Formats: sequence, C-alpha cells, structure tokens
Amino acid sequence: MVINVYDRCYRADAVFSGVRRNGALVMLISDSEAGSITYKAAVTFFPHTEEDDFAVSYDAYFEKELYSGKGRRSKKKESVYLETLRETIDPLAGEQGASVLWDEPLTPERRG
Repeated sequence: MVINVYDRCYRADAVFSGVRRNGALVMLISDSEAGSITYKAAVTFFPHTEEDDFAVSYDAYFEKELYSGKGRRSKKKESVYLETLRETIDPLAGEQGASVLWDEPLTPERRG
C-alpha cells in the first residue's frame, strides 16, 4: 500500500521540457507490501501559472530511495526522514538545475 506520509507544495524555480515550473510538490512516500517497506523522498515540478493552479505534471518527477527492507511503517523512521527531507530534496532538485523555495509554501502540509 502506497501512502504519502507527507506532502506539501512550495514555490519553485525550474524549467523542464521548455516550460517554466513555479511550483514543486515535495513528498515522503511509504510503500509496504507482504512484510516489506520502502521509503522514498520525491519531488515533482509543475507550472503553477495561477494562484489556484496545482495541476501536477509528472514529466519532472524525481525520487530517491531512503530505505527498503523487511518491516512496517515506523513513526520513528518517518520522523527522521521528515527532519532530513530538505537535505535530501535539495541535491535531488539541484542535479536537475531546479530549486525548491522552502520559505514559500503554497499549501499546508498534509500527513498520511
């Protein structure tokens, strides 16, 4: 079962496929099945051309696996991954010539 442990939209600075991306959806995702769990940090950049435009496009989606092994969801692990999410996402975005503007959230955070 795939669960977004955390997600929030932020302003962003990026260009993908010739399109300016002014928004980023940052996520911590857990995927559990048959006694195994995987945690991933992910970011996708979207145009956000208007204040209410949150149409996420997946042509600019990047992720990094943080953990994969036997077990189940752990609040302790999730807490650690959330504390270091920015340090994980910044290099991931930077490798693509993009940046997340962490001081400019577009939505409240959601936790699952």
